[in-house]
Amino acid sequence: MSDRRVVATQTVILAGGRGTRLGDLTDTTPKPLLPVGGKPFLEYLVWNLRRHGIRRIVFSVGYLADAIESAFGDGERLDVSISYSRETTPAGTGGALWLAREQLDEWFYVLNGDTFFDANYLKLPRLLPSPPRGMALTLRHVEDTSRYGAVVLSGDRVERFAEKQATGPGWINGGIYLMNRTLLERLSKLPCSLENDLIPQLAAEGEVLATRSNGFFIDIGTPEQYAASQTLVPEALRRPVAFLDRDGVLNHDDNYVHRPDQFRWIDGAREAVRDLKDLGYYVIIVTNQAGIGHGYYDETQFRSLMDHVQRELMAVGGSFDDVYFCPCHPNAVRDEYRCESFDRKPNPGMLLRALDKWPIDQSRSFMIGDRETDAEAARQAGVRFHMFSGGNLQEFVRQVTAGSHGQSTVGAARDQQAPVVNVR
Repeated sequence: MSDRRVVATQTVILAGGRGTRLGDLTDTTPKPLLPVGGKPFLEYLVWNLRRHGIRRIVFSVGYLADAIESAFGDGERLDVSISYSRETTPAGTGGALWLAREQLDEWFYVLNGDTFFDANYLKLPRLLPSPPRGMALTLRHVEDTSRYGAVVLSGDRVERFAEKQATGPGWINGGIYLMNRTLLERLSKLPCSLENDLIPQLAAEGEVLATRSNGFFIDIGTPEQYAASQTLVPEALRRPVAFLDRDGVLNHDDNYVHRPDQFRWIDGAREAVRDLKDLGYYVIIVTNQAGIGHGYYDETQFRSLMDHVQRELMAVGGSFDDVYFCPCHPNAVRDEYRCESFDRKPNPGMLLRALDKWPIDQSRSFMIGDRETDAEAARQAGVRFHMFSGGNLQEFVRQVTAGSHGQSTVGAARDQQAPVVNVR
C-alpha cells in the first residue's frame, strides 16, 4: 500500500478514431458521438467519471473533431471541465497521449472513447507502490480469451500478455489505465500504441499492476454491439441508491461543521461509502444545512467542504455520486433562505429530486440517517430507512446490505457477465 496516496482527478478519453467497422454510421458522426439511448455515447463516459469525483477531462480528438468539440464545449453543461488535444493525422493510442502531454497532470487516467466499462477507477491508485510509479490497469474476465489475449498475472502484478490464440476463460485488458506522465517519454515516435509499444515492455519490467472487475462492459465498435448498446447501456445504469445524511452519519455533528478542520469522520464512514460503491449502489448525500440560512457560512463554503470530503473518499477508493442540500429554515436570518421548503427534511423534496434525476431502482434503495426527520423524509419518498445511532458505519452498512437488498442481489447484478467485445 502506498504511503503517498495518489488522488488522480484528470482523465484522457481517446476519441479520435474513424470507426470504419460501423460503415456509413460514422460518415458524418464520429464513433464516440453516436447516439445511445438518446444521447451521445461519450456522455455516458463523462457521467461515469464525474460520479467518481473525476471532473477534469482531456478529449483526444481527430476524425470529425469539430463535431465533438461542438457537442461538449468546455464541459460546463455536464458539470466538468473539458479541454481538447487534436491529432492532425492518426497517431495511435500512445501517440494521442504524447500529443496531449503538455495538458496532463503527473498522474492521469486513460479511457477508450468507444467503450463503457463499469469499474471503479479509484481502486487503481491504491495498487501503486511507495513511492508511486509505473501504471495500473483494470482487467475484465471473459469465458474465452482467444479474441483478445489473456493477461498473465502474479498476484496483482502483470507478468505478460499472452497471444490471442490461447483459448479458455481468463482476464483481459479492459482499457482503463492510470499512468504517470513520465511514461510518455517512451512514446516520441509516432504513430505508436500503448497496447503494443509501451504496456508489454512495462510489464516485463514489473511496472504494471492490475485490479479485476466483472462490471458491465460494452464496446460500440461493431454494428451488432452498437445496436445492442441502445438497451444494454441504459439498463446497466439502473441501480439502487444509498441515501446518506451527512452530519451524524458521515461525520460527527459538531455544531454547523463547515470547514475541513472541523470535519471529523465517523469511524468506518469512508470505507462504508467505498463498500456501497463496490456493491453497485449510487451514493447520494441529502443534508439540511440551516447554518447557511442562519449566516454561519455560505454555499461556497459548503461546496468547498464537500469537495474536501470527496477527495478524502477518493483516497480510499470511494466517492459520492451527488449531494443535495437545503439551506432554508423558517427562522433563517438571511431573507433569501427564510421559508418553508419542500426540500428541508422531514420533507422528501431532496430525495424525490434525486429519484427523478438518477436512473434508480427504488425498490432496492434505502436511506441511512440519525434523526426522525431523516426517517420521515425517507418514508414520504417511499425509500426504506435505517437509523444510525453511532458506532462504526462500515459495520452498520454491512448489516444493512447483508439482506435481500444488499450484496446477494446488488453485487450479483453488478458482476453479472455482460457483452465483452473488441477490447484493444
